[in-house]
Amino acid sequence: MKRPVITLLSDFGLADHYVACMKGVILGICPQAEMVDISHSITPFSIPEAAYTLAQAWQCFPKGTTHLAVVDPGVGTARRAIVAELAGHRFVAPDNGLLSMVLSGHPRAKVREITASHYFRQPVSQTFHGRDIFAPVAAHLASGVAPAKLGAVIDDAVQGSFTKRTQSGPGRWIGCVLKIDTFGNVISNLDWETFHGIGTRPFKLRVGRRTISLFCKTYEGAPAGRIFALRGSSGYVEVSLNQSDASVVLGVVPGSAVHLTLDA
Repeated sequence: MKRPVITLLSDFGLADHYVACMKGVILGICPQAEMVDISHSITPFSIPEAAYTLAQAWQCFPKGTTHLAVVDPGVGTARRAIVAELAGHRFVAPDNGLLSMVLSGHPRAKVREITASHYFRQPVSQTFHGRDIFAPVAAHLASGVAPAKLGAVIDDAVQGSFTKRTQSGPGRWIGCVLKIDTFGNVISNLDWETFHGIGTRPFKLRVGRRTISLFCKTYEGAPAGRIFALRGSSGYVEVSLNQSDASVVLGVVPGSAVHLTLDA
């Protein structure tokens, strides 16, 4: 790449100065950086939503991209800062499970704890590591600093429980809501590769206030007012309401439980 690409993902929103501060720090270190906002509208403190959003976006970028992700309710505590390398990409984030879905399926990924404080902005605030640790580290990486200079390899990066589904009985599983998108579609952690039977067999999917038993291939394929399940573009089972907000009708938020019963 002629210009190094840095993506940004956070729950900071755009009403405050936080995102601008991170971009300013990056430009001070790597003025040639091309920055791309994945999202700054992650539900505050929602690590599952951030993990899902990052996992969906990163593979659309060219090799050599540095991904900066900051959803950090544990800022200032003993939680670690980490950098991960996989498939020609680098990821800078707090070690709180945010990289769980990125790391899943990449057993050869290399994860390091960031301890080289001379790459940080000084003094380091206890409440804004996005500006003082993560942004400068991402900028140094984009400028050519080798990840090995940032710290030692670790093998115990935090894995979020939201990546797991629990089998509660024959044909019964419990998952969770990862994200509610702009249209009110409820995206679960039930991956289509495992649970594609929803498209061909009788099922019951209990989400919030409703139990869904209708599957449709497209949003327009559902009758007006009916909540239904479909295979989303991300490869996960979604619950939707044609041209309306399913999450409001269901009364769910990221992290809410999803109960699936699938007939044999």
